[in-house]
Amino acid sequence: MDVFDAVRAAREKHSVPGLSIGVLEDGVERHEGYGVTSVDNPLDVTPDTRFQIGSITKTFLGTAISELVARGELDFDRPVREYVPALVLADPDATERVTLRHLLAHTGGWFGDYFDDTGWGDDAAAIYVERMRELSQQTPVGELWAYNNSGFVLAGHVVERATGKPVEDAVKELVLDPLALTSTTFWPWEVMTERFVVGHVGLGDELQVARPWPVGRSAHAAGGIASTTPDLLRYARLHLDPPPALAPMQEPQAATAEEGEWVGLTWYGEDRFGTIRHGGGTNGQLSLLVLVPARSTAIAVLTNHSPGGLQVIEDVLRAAGLSAGEPQPLEDVPLGDYAGVFETAVSRLTLTPLDDGRLHVQPESLGGFPDKDSPPGPQPPPAEAFFYTPERWYVDGGPWKGTRGHLIRGDDGVVRWLRVGGRLYGRT
Repeated sequence: MDVFDAVRAAREKHSVPGLSIGVLEDGVERHEGYGVTSVDNPLDVTPDTRFQIGSITKTFLGTAISELVARGELDFDRPVREYVPALVLADPDATERVTLRHLLAHTGGWFGDYFDDTGWGDDAAAIYVERMRELSQQTPVGELWAYNNSGFVLAGHVVERATGKPVEDAVKELVLDPLALTSTTFWPWEVMTERFVVGHVGLGDELQVARPWPVGRSAHAAGGIASTTPDLLRYARLHLDPPPALAPMQEPQAATAEEGEWVGLTWYGEDRFGTIRHGGGTNGQLSLLVLVPARSTAIAVLTNHSPGGLQVIEDVLRAAGLSAGEPQPLEDVPLGDYAGVFETAVSRLTLTPLDDGRLHVQPESLGGFPDKDSPPGPQPPPAEAFFYTPERWYVDGGPWKGTRGHLIRGDDGVVRWLRVGGRLYGRT
């Protein structure tokens, strides 16, 4: 089965309203759109339909910063406070030591899923950065990888300070315009002039359009771009054979959740299949851009449903030979070590051992996403998982199939953290 057969079947199987896929192989691109833009106001999805690409935006910011570093206007390893003298974080050591390298590799160490609507003015990021002093420091700077959106807002503000321009204008001038990415934009009022999708959440009869649609301006540097698969593959060509200024983006900086996987300067790498990738998730939209430099191949998948888009993406990777598939269960895992409640500021996971050696995983939304005042969304269903290493588990069925958890012990050998989706959940 090729990836286009796989994506058609996966969309139907997982009830995803609409998606777009583009594949670059042997110098030839193919793009297809399937389904509808919205269940409430349906239009056909085409390859030119715009989707929110979420955190794939981070690689665009990383590209812009790398260009500024090559010009000598920024430095990966100078303290961020040299560019933003007013920076104050909850931890004094982090305030003094954090660098752009830490920010782009998600090793700043503070709670990163902070979303606050600071308005649509050019000072949106500056106001947000001033409020970052409220974010708790989870781990010391540079010690542990944990996905950190707020660090990218700070990195975007560094770009603003260095260029004297809003981060959106800087990224456009440094990345979008040189590549002629004319369907790629940060601005909702530009998106709405062409065909675009809305996100969807819920399952079955509870499927509904996700609201609000826009990503707040303060989060633009972390995940504000909307684009199409043709534009994403044009962008991918740049990073399949990057110029010297961009090569450091694909150099490992820290280990991530799986063995053989790592984060570079925004891009994620995976050694088994030789891929460079980044995913994205906004309110009801999930996406992936994956590059295989040794094969000069790239795949862009854009979907308008969560969690169904996650399953579609996994099926596409499997069809492309870029996924090892499901891991195998491990026996005799000390489940009692892992029982308990783990929390972030926006969600909670309760782990309960079952009699058959499996793990019951109960997620709970606490609100605060997509902005800090958002109420809890529809509560997600529970899942069951098995352990495939002594400290890693995998959900093998239901709507969250493919979700992985990584339990992390402290220096005293006690489980302190649960990492899911790159986020650190502290044990309560």
